[in-house]
Amino acid sequence: MKGNDRIIVTLNDLLADELTAINQYMVHSEMCDNWRYERLHKAVEERAITEMRHAEKLIGRLLFLEGTPIVSNLKKMSIGADVEAQLKNDLASELDAVKAYNAGIRLAVEVSDNGTRELLEAILTDEEDHVDWLEAQLDQVRQMGIQNYLVEQID
Repeated sequence: MKGNDRIIVTLNDLLADELTAINQYMVHSEMCDNWRYERLHKAVEERAITEMRHAEKLIGRLLFLEGTPIVSNLKKMSIGADVEAQLKNDLASELDAVKAYNAGIRLAVEVSDNGTRELLEAILTDEEDHVDWLEAQLDQVRQMGIQNYLVEQID
């Protein structure tokens, strides 16, 4: 089924966001593993895997709409030098994702592409969950201090 050109562009832009997030989160996950913050390592790794699933769904939708998935475009990654910077950078990325998915949903509604709208709404829910988790982590850092927070991340 031939898709709307603006939807194809939007899906590829969202795909670039997801591929960038995967890389950023995998680096952060491996840094946490290296520092032996096992709980944080596992949580960030799981978020990266969720982003991989999003990328897979976007690729599938692009192919269904007879578009060409562009997997070679990555955006600027923000790698944090320490855990608190990682959490802040990841939160900024997720907040950007929420905006981008909301814009994509508005476009899908505008062009009457309900299949794309439903897909983007499902992914948006995951991104909002990521925002919530990251905000909770940063709240914990503020409330208990970074040292106490990090002690809780050791398994």
